[in-house]
Amino acid sequence: MADDISQLADALSKTHVGDGELSYKGRGLKLDNAESAEELALEIEQYQGLRALRLEGNTVGVEAAQAIAKALESKDQLQRCHWSDMFTGRLRSEIPTALRSLGSALMSAGARLTELDLSDNAFGPDGVKGIEQLLKSPSCHSLRELRLNNCGMGIGGGKILAAALIECHKQSSALGAPLKLRVFIAGRNRLENEGATALAQAFQLLGSLEEVHMPQNGINHAGVTALASAMRHNPELRVLNLNDNTFTKRGALAMAQALRHLRNVQVINFGDCLVRSEGAVALTAVLREGLPVLKELNLSFGEITEAAALVVAQTVMEKPHMEKVDLNGNCLGEEGCEALREAMENMDKGDMLASLSDDEGEPDDDDDDDDDDNDDDEDDEDADDYNNGEEENEDEDDKVMKENGVTSKDNSPAKPQSPPEVLSFLSCPSAEKLLQLGEKRTSLEQQVDLSDPDKAADVLLKISSVYSEEPETKTAVLETIDSVLKKLLSGSALQSCCFLSTLLVLMGLLKGEGKARKVPLVPGQLLCLEHAVQQDYFTQDHATLLHTFLSRNGEALKSCSSARERLSSALQKRCNAKY
Repeated sequence: MADDISQLADALSKTHVGDGELSYKGRGLKLDNAESAEELALEIEQYQGLRALRLEGNTVGVEAAQAIAKALESKDQLQRCHWSDMFTGRLRSEIPTALRSLGSALMSAGARLTELDLSDNAFGPDGVKGIEQLLKSPSCHSLRELRLNNCGMGIGGGKILAAALIECHKQSSALGAPLKLRVFIAGRNRLENEGATALAQAFQLLGSLEEVHMPQNGINHAGVTALASAMRHNPELRVLNLNDNTFTKRGALAMAQALRHLRNVQVINFGDCLVRSEGAVALTAVLREGLPVLKELNLSFGEITEAAALVVAQTVMEKPHMEKVDLNGNCLGEEGCEALREAMENMDKGDMLASLSDDEGEPDDDDDDDDDDNDDDEDDEDADDYNNGEEENEDEDDKVMKENGVTSKDNSPAKPQSPPEVLSFLSCPSAEKLLQLGEKRTSLEQQVDLSDPDKAADVLLKISSVYSEEPETKTAVLETIDSVLKKLLSGSALQSCCFLSTLLVLMGLLKGEGKARKVPLVPGQLLCLEHAVQQDYFTQDHATLLHTFLSRNGEALKSCSSARERLSSALQKRCNAKY
């Protein structure tokens, strides 16, 4: 008996005990069977008021887990289970059995968990099955933090996990106290699109998330879009970390649209996500009109070029709580890095900018399309690249009704059929055709829509291509341009920004994705823009965006050098105007 007491005293002397927590963290214990776990189980059993148990950094076999589980059956006050990295060297087939034993004990005890950490256990989808019943049970109705980083769950595990969370929410809601998970961590799990989409359904239902960390999961734009939609329904979200997934333009636009609705986000980590320049510009629009308490923005390693990075910098410097912006590993070049540092330092914000030591250098012009061949054909459906907030979840029936001229559910009529003369002008623009339209020129405004910036930019360039100094033609062109741009720039900052960035792509001032085309420009198109930037509908923010790209692309628009200089001068004046 004296020996037992001596052994227990020795064990307790090495074990952190206090505040209801019993910790074996990092002890390197190799618990293969019940006998090897006997001492630890006894300590757990004799510990009164146990609220937290730390087992990370040890290795627990099936029989040892059963012995520990037996001790946990009486621990109804247990709330926090820190059980990461506790199956090192174990067969994958052992882990689900061990987890089931521990989970069953928690359920038998009637424990009400607030934290469950099983990170770094590499248990795969079968391991998720091992905790499935626990997650569905009343023991997890009170769960606030779930950490499953680096568990190798895969698509199958992601789907099982999502279904369990949905069931937990359903059962807890039926009892009047719905699951309110706040922190979800599941990086390095190979969730891919299907796993992410399944979890997005659970996140949307929960609506309580404050932190979401899902880096390095092989998620591309389809999964990112699903997650973006879910995040909109979590108004208390503070931290969003999707590092090392693949957004591309479509995912970036979807995420920008979601972030418009969130007012409490403090940290955004989209590093190594292939956000690219168009995505970065879209995110700056959201920064300008929302995200009032943002502190950190990571857009590193995203193939962002100099002008887009400068637009990001200009915008983050206006955020009152901003502490850090990371644009390292992009495609700025030496001069671009220096320009970015100078811009930040001129505003006394140099300390805010992270290191640029891993910059990839300026992209080669002849490689514009080489890197886009494997982007899942994401530019094949240009109209899907962007949609406005009100129609983001429009179902297929609505689309079909609109296409057939039938009023949709929101009672907004579909676009009327365009007159043949208008279609003739758009197919082969000429000043003569534009003048012949007369009052029908208003139909050109109906050809553009905020939900299709690609078509809108194309229509604008076609109208402006017939500009001339002949008075009647000049008046007709500029009046039509004003009408079209008033409509296109009257929406949200994000909608206007998407249109302008698309226009920049067509003008060859911004590198687009995949099959993005450049339109051969004529001086009249730039002179129309010179007129537009002097109008009230063209804001200072719009002018700053265009001027930044125009000024950083000195070789662009050589064939229209005189008109280019006039446009640049008008933009500069607009940017410097006092309001």
